[in-house]
Amino acid sequence: MFCGLSTRYRLRWCPVTHRELFALRVRKLRRAAKLSLEKAAERGSITGNFWGDVERSKKVPSLDTIVAMAKGLGVSPSTLLLLEREEDPREIRKQIDSLLAKATPQQVELLHRIIKTVVEP
Repeated sequence: MFCGLSTRYRLRWCPVTHRELFALRVRKLRRAAKLSLEKAAERGSITGNFWGDVERSKKVPSLDTIVAMAKGLGVSPSTLLLLEREEDPREIRKQIDSLLAKATPQQVELLHRIIKTVVEP
């Protein structure tokens, strides 16, 4: 069984380390910001090679490097450390919009009632 970081569809029983979660978070935020690895590294004043090693889970960044990477991404360091959160809220909104575009009027009405119940209890 292969559980590597580069696996597109990670199997549920594969353990994920904090290093891997951090690497995935950095890559996801960089891509969401539409930054190349080199541009993000430049903005954070670190080398592109080191940034890439962090994204591939090969290197563990120091606290100073985490702060530099956050600067490169234009986010707070705490945002980088939100490891439990799988999806960026902007990405979730895009996915919801895509699903709504496919929904029937009746489904949209039902979803509206559900969302209203959750958001405005």
